[in-house]
Amino acid sequence: MLHAFLRTLVKVTIASLIVGTVLAHFGITADQVIGEVGLSQRQLVELAERAASWALPNLLLGSLVIVPIWFLLYLFRPPGPSRSE
Repeated sequence: MLHAFLRTLVKVTIASLIVGTVLAHFGITADQVIGEVGLSQRQLVELAERAASWALPNLLLGSLVIVPIWFLLYLFRPPGPSRSE
């Protein structure tokens, strides 16, 4: 599963580099795109900070419940064929 995620992440990164290069060739910048949407860089940073300040405490709280449950299920699962075969 991690391998598939990393492959997808590499594909998205390469596609983003290609599209970014094409847009830069035509003189389109990130500032222009953000401005067309109606945001400034400062507003975008503030939105990202608000999102992080909401998400991180909830992520921590959820992981305090989920990680021990996952560990117990992983520890006591019945033996079976390994996934590497």
